[in-house]
Amino acid sequence: MPKTPKTPEVPVPKFVGQMAVDAQAAAVAYGVRLAAGDRPDLAGAAVEYVVRQYPLPGVEVPRDAVVTVWFDFGEGEGGGGAGVRVPREPGPRGGGLRRELPEPAESFSPCP
Repeated sequence: MPKTPKTPEVPVPKFVGQMAVDAQAAAVAYGVRLAAGDRPDLAGAAVEYVVRQYPLPGVEVPRDAVVTVWFDFGEGEGGGGAGVRVPREPGPRGGGLRRELPEPAESFSPCP
């Protein structure tokens, strides 16, 4: 029985953080194909950013293997934000300009 030659393996590049058009170019350069789990028309997502991928970067896969990328966070994932916001205690002190400058006298009149 003849043996078939083994397909050379290539490392999966990091697509997370790249725009779709850049991720597609990187996939071609590395010898893998992209599929979008949340975009059936990957070409239409040209300016969106990849937020996750499978397999992870650095994993060795056969040349022409499919790497799945997502452009939207799933339920309960990421989504940005600045984390937990805690109210400042105690609040800022009063003052500002009223504290720094005295009020003008009653006889004050602006220049004509």
